[in-house]
Amino acid sequence: MNATKSVFNSVRNFSTFAVAAAIIFSALLTLISGSENLSWQIGLAIFALAIGIPHGAIDHLVAIPRTSNTKFILLIVVYILMALVAVLALLNWNMLGFQLVLIMSALHFGFGDASFIAEADRLENRAQMSFKTQSLYAVSAGVIPVFIPLLKGSTKSALQEINPLLINWASDYGAQMKFLIALVAALTIFMLIREQRIREIIDLTFLAGLAIVAPPLITFAIYFGCWHAMRHTARLTLILPKSKQAALLNNPRSSFLAAVIPGLPALFGTVLVAAIIALVDSTNLDADFLWYLLVVVWALTVPHMLVTAKIDKGALRNS
Repeated sequence: MNATKSVFNSVRNFSTFAVAAAIIFSALLTLISGSENLSWQIGLAIFALAIGIPHGAIDHLVAIPRTSNTKFILLIVVYILMALVAVLALLNWNMLGFQLVLIMSALHFGFGDASFIAEADRLENRAQMSFKTQSLYAVSAGVIPVFIPLLKGSTKSALQEINPLLINWASDYGAQMKFLIALVAALTIFMLIREQRIREIIDLTFLAGLAIVAPPLITFAIYFGCWHAMRHTARLTLILPKSKQAALLNNPRSSFLAAVIPGLPALFGTVLVAAIIALVDSTNLDADFLWYLLVVVWALTVPHMLVTAKIDKGALRNS
C-alpha cells in the first residue's frame, strides 16, 4: 500500500504543479504575444490532450471480469459503436453536441476528482468528506474548469478559429451561469473550511486560477491531460493486476506505468484518425486538427464516462 499511496501523492502533486505552471506560462505568453495569438495555444493544447488520451483506453480491462471472450468482444464493439455515433453527432449537430458534451464532461470530471480524493483518504486512513461536502466539491470541481473558461470574453476568438458555430453556445444565459457557479463554489469552500479540508480548497483555488487566467484551449487541455487523466490513471492502479503486483513489490513507478502503457495504442489511433479527417476536410490544418482531435476525445468520453461511473459509484459509496 505504501507504493500506491506514493502514486496517489505524486500524481496529486504533479497535477497541482502542472496547473500552477500553466497559469504562470499562460500569463507570461499572453502578456508577450496577446490572448488573440492562437499558435502557441494550439500546439500546447494538442500536446496536453495527447497526454490524457491513454487514460480512457483501457476501459475494457476494468468494465467487466475477463470470464467470457464473447462478452469481452461485445463490450469492445459496443464501446466503439457508441464512440462512432458520438463523433457523427458532434460533426452533424455541432451546437447541441457541444452543449451536451460540456454537461457530461463537468459531471464526469467532478465526480471523478471526488472519487480520487475519497480513495486517497482511504489509503491515508483520513476522515472522509461528508456526503454533502463531497457532492458540492464534485460539482464545483467539474463546472469550474469546464464552464468558466468558455464564459470569458476572450473565448470567442478561440471558438472562431476552431469552430465558429460554437460561439453562441451559452445563448443569453452567460451571466446567470457565472452567478450559479460562483454560488456553488462559495458554498463548497464554506463546507470545506468547516471540515478542515485545506488541500481541497487549494485544489479548487488552482482550478479557478487556471480557468480565469489561461485561455480556454489551454485550460481544458491542461485540466484533461495533466489533472483528470493523471488522477484517473492513479485510481486504475488500485484495479489493474499488473499495477497491484508492482505495488506489492514497492515499485510505484512500475505500478503507474502498468496503467499507462496499455492505453498508448489508443493515443496513436486517435491522433491518426483526427489527422486523416483534418487532411480530408482542411482549410487551416492546425486548427482543424485540434477540432477533430477534440471531437474524437469528446466522443470517446461518452462510453468512457459510462464505464467509469461504475467505479466512481463504488468509490463514493464506500466513503
